[in-house]
Amino acid sequence: MNEHQHGGAGTTVVTAPAGTPPVNDSCTMAAGDLIGEVDADPWGDVRPSLYETARVLSAAPWLPGGQARIEHLLREQAGDGSWGEGPAPYRLLPTLSAVEAVLAVLQREPLAGGTADRLAAAAAGGLAALASLPSAGPWPDTAAAELLVPGLVAAVNERLDRPAVADHPHLESWHRGPRPEVPRGYDAAAPRAVARKCRAAGGVPFKLHHTFEGVAGHLPGTLLPEADGLLGSSPAATAAWIASAAGPSGRQQQRAADELAAVAHRYGGLLPEAAPITVFERLWVAAALARAGLASSGLPTLQKWADHLYDPAGVRGAPGLMVDADDTAMAVLVSALVDRPRGPAPLAVFDNGHHYDCYIGEDSGSLSANAHALQALHAYLRHHPNAVGAYQPIMDRVADWLVEHQQPQGHWTDKWHASPYYATERCVTALAPLPGFRRRRAVEAAAAWVLATQHEDGSWGIWGGTAEETAYAVKILLGASGPARQPHHTRALDRAGAFLHDTADTPDHQHPALWHDKTLYAPQAMIQAEIIAARHLLHTRHETEHRP
Repeated sequence: MNEHQHGGAGTTVVTAPAGTPPVNDSCTMAAGDLIGEVDADPWGDVRPSLYETARVLSAAPWLPGGQARIEHLLREQAGDGSWGEGPAPYRLLPTLSAVEAVLAVLQREPLAGGTADRLAAAAAGGLAALASLPSAGPWPDTAAAELLVPGLVAAVNERLDRPAVADHPHLESWHRGPRPEVPRGYDAAAPRAVARKCRAAGGVPFKLHHTFEGVAGHLPGTLLPEADGLLGSSPAATAAWIASAAGPSGRQQQRAADELAAVAHRYGGLLPEAAPITVFERLWVAAALARAGLASSGLPTLQKWADHLYDPAGVRGAPGLMVDADDTAMAVLVSALVDRPRGPAPLAVFDNGHHYDCYIGEDSGSLSANAHALQALHAYLRHHPNAVGAYQPIMDRVADWLVEHQQPQGHWTDKWHASPYYATERCVTALAPLPGFRRRRAVEAAAAWVLATQHEDGSWGIWGGTAEETAYAVKILLGASGPARQPHHTRALDRAGAFLHDTADTPDHQHPALWHDKTLYAPQAMIQAEIIAARHLLHTRHETEHRP
């Protein structure tokens, strides 16, 4: 693989301070440590979800660790009364979830000391925050928000009618006064309408399992889906499913309850948006490190992952999720990157004639999933050039589709991540090795956008600079600059390298949540892999350019 194909183009003159290990040595060690940590964790390294934790607190009062969940909600409430991360539109769903959960606890439990007052005050603050949030979109394209938001608005208002809540001094005015309304852009009837379609179909479609809590209250018990452990890999969906089945009884219910307890134990009583995320995590970690030339840090482990995760029937990101093109493409890509090439045939079922659907029944296309598919096909053909006749027409179609969806400013956006730097890096990495004027111009436009949006401290980020987004921006510039030295790229990369160095060794650093599921989440190991890879690529480029 040549350097440009490997993602290593670009320049930098960043050096480590005296007395510290060379960057490449420290990156190699960090990559090896990360691979070992990911391999040893059967659940995955992701920050707990406030939304999911609140849903479980509300629907599963029998689950051990309830007090930890209560304290987490009280501790995480912002000064303005809201919950969640990111700008105001992203805080709508977590705030609704937390308010409903707090009201549920107040309603069902006699609470000692001042806990009831603390909860009631938190609920009142959350209700005030909801009243001050935007009343209309655009809303973020997070999973099943069209069901979850109106469902929770109705649930909060129903809780406010209960005597145990309405009689509390902190909440009396909310019982009598204006109630939360379904914001414009959402339909109050959506959960019931989807439930009607489920009844007409005689069951709940697989793609709704992950967000089953959005329709659970509108379905008869006879239509509950089957679950083998967590329903849809979601603690919230599982808790709602168990509640719909009248508590954790029966073999399936007990297994789901046991799995829910195990996940809560792994995350200190709290819950993530999906569990386990090991398939998703290992594929993304392996791809980031292998593309940067760091596969040797743990090659036997990466090859073991590739052998285990590739599936000729397609790959799902977690056990209860649908088979999807994104994870399938990444399995093909990782297999090629670690010299275990496997065929791209499992992607064929997602090919709609223009691009790849991310999963069967998808409502909107994913640019990052198609970029991963394009990368996978390109990597596979490096091992099997005789297959170019079969796959080159598909690659051309997908590449053209990516170029057509580039924004006028030069970047791309995607539904799986809040930051355009993620989608843009994926598309640039997919397009840069391919011939063609339009593709080259698209990559150049992306690099120009990156250069124009760097922050004063050398970082990049849509809501302030982050190490994660800076790593993506570095890869865009390295992938776009080609073998020729470009001073304006070099200056930007110098500043980025300094920023990444300064933030690399912060103890217990928690990366901000930028990834899309039901709300924003932060897969820590995957983010760390991207940062290690970017630092390694910067130093590799520096060494290449200054070699005698």
